[in-house]
Amino acid sequence: MNTTTRTGQNSSHALAIAQVILWGFNKHYRLFRELTRGAQQRFENEQWQAIQQAARERIEYYDHRVNETAERLENEFQTDKLHESVWQQVKFQYVNLLVDHKQPECAETFFNSVCSKILHRTYFNNAYIFVRPTISTEHIDSDPPAYRSYYPGGEDSLPVLHRLFADYDFECPFENLERDLVLVIEATERQQSLSGRPFKPEPNYQIQVLRSVFYRNKMAYIIGKIINGYQEQAFAIPVRHNTSHQLVIDTIIFDSIYLHWIFSYARAYFMVDTEVPAAYVQFLRTIVPGRSKSELYTMLGLQKHGKALFYRDYLQHLRHSTDLFDIAPGIKGLVMLVFALPSFGFVFKVIRDVIPAPKEIDRAGVKAKYQLVKMHDRVGRMADTLEYSDVAFPKNRFAPALIEELKKLAPSVYVEEGNQIVIRHVYIERRMTPLNLYLQSAGPEDFRHALYEYGMALKQLAAANIFPGDMLYKNFGVTRNNRVVFYDYDEIEYMTACNFRRVPQPRNEEDEMSGEPWYTVGPHDVFPEEWQTFLLGDPKIRATMLELHPDIFTPEYWQSQKERIEGGHFEDVFPYPEEIRFHQTSG
Repeated sequence: MNTTTRTGQNSSHALAIAQVILWGFNKHYRLFRELTRGAQQRFENEQWQAIQQAARERIEYYDHRVNETAERLENEFQTDKLHESVWQQVKFQYVNLLVDHKQPECAETFFNSVCSKILHRTYFNNAYIFVRPTISTEHIDSDPPAYRSYYPGGEDSLPVLHRLFADYDFECPFENLERDLVLVIEATERQQSLSGRPFKPEPNYQIQVLRSVFYRNKMAYIIGKIINGYQEQAFAIPVRHNTSHQLVIDTIIFDSIYLHWIFSYARAYFMVDTEVPAAYVQFLRTIVPGRSKSELYTMLGLQKHGKALFYRDYLQHLRHSTDLFDIAPGIKGLVMLVFALPSFGFVFKVIRDVIPAPKEIDRAGVKAKYQLVKMHDRVGRMADTLEYSDVAFPKNRFAPALIEELKKLAPSVYVEEGNQIVIRHVYIERRMTPLNLYLQSAGPEDFRHALYEYGMALKQLAAANIFPGDMLYKNFGVTRNNRVVFYDYDEIEYMTACNFRRVPQPRNEEDEMSGEPWYTVGPHDVFPEEWQTFLLGDPKIRATMLELHPDIFTPEYWQSQKERIEGGHFEDVFPYPEEIRFHQTSG
């Protein structure tokens, strides 16, 4: 066979393979959008259980389509027998197919996933994947555009807001939309008065809102910004149901901290229909400028692309830093070995090969717990994790003590390849200050706030049917916005699987003096009274916790929460303070 013939066959194979991969992505995104578009109906019909089920299903869609596409390629093209030159052309052909595509960046990530699976190469040394994006997404937009603009001009704002809400086409009636819009206007005027100058509309005065509603759990959010001259004011308008199954505007949020809470990595992903996700991400970066593209794609439910972007950001940081990875500060855990790069705001967690007593879990069990958290509603109180396989690190950037620790505690996932260290399995989480360390140095006000947040974290997790299991302060972190978030998942259980009991009274003096329980304890029995022993040893902590959250040390509190969940009740957990709500008694 001459070279010309072989080149022609390779080119033909490459185009066909590229077309199948794009077919797989297009099918994935079509199904992804179909499920997402159902969010409005589920929200308006108050189908809370269906909302959670849809969120879990959507997370699994991506891997299903990757596996399906890889299997099709293996069956149709015997990909294990193809010459390397074919794969060099596949990427070239794929790029040509992405011209005028609406989601090229996500399609490139899908290509990487399929090729990595087929070629059995690791992400970091595969020469045939998209290490950098090749298609610019800067000026891609949908038709109609991603956001709408409204121009109040000199007219009353009320008719403009009526048009704005009418364009969202909510089918469920509002309790009193006129009343709520007046409250929105009043809150906006208060916000505008904070400048200390009378508000004066400039010629470009307008309201811009993203075209699709952001749905999550029991809430729907309208996301937008007010533009006046050179000033931009981001906002979010949460909409929810009242007890009469009507809609109400719960508030309007301007505070940048609360906007960041809404888009927190500790919350479930939004259901929001986006034909051009890049356009939404570009708009959202003006709403929450502190959030990276990786985080925003993830919050749109495109967590696989968010994960790819994060890895690119990590590699970029690595190239522009010189500090060493080292063992993370804090109390060492029995399950995870945790290390960090001081200049990078994340930690790397590796499961130990041998998990000692009193822990009763193995590697598979730990991975299952982390997957449970990924699929569950995190209510702003459980950190999202990025899970990677075969991550390469430069060996000269590892502190000797860390290398020794990895070899000793996790040898099955530690591999040295020349000047690289490869970690076979690792979780990456945003770095937080461990609560136990935070309390040691906090001033009186911050100390009290942190313990209030700790108690609220426990209560909101309980409302979401999550019992943390290990409630020690070292397993909770304080974020940059002073939120307390749980991040140690090896002992979590569903609330409905726990049996909350009161400690029985001793039958006699011998029982009372015994170092062992005189009563039977089942595998899922929990005794909240006992927590005072290891949580309230510090007198200052004890006084503050018993003032702020005395109920968490009683079995009755936990049992009542369990009964509410078993009765089908879905608790309201707001990502903003109660005091800014318009209708505290609604819903």
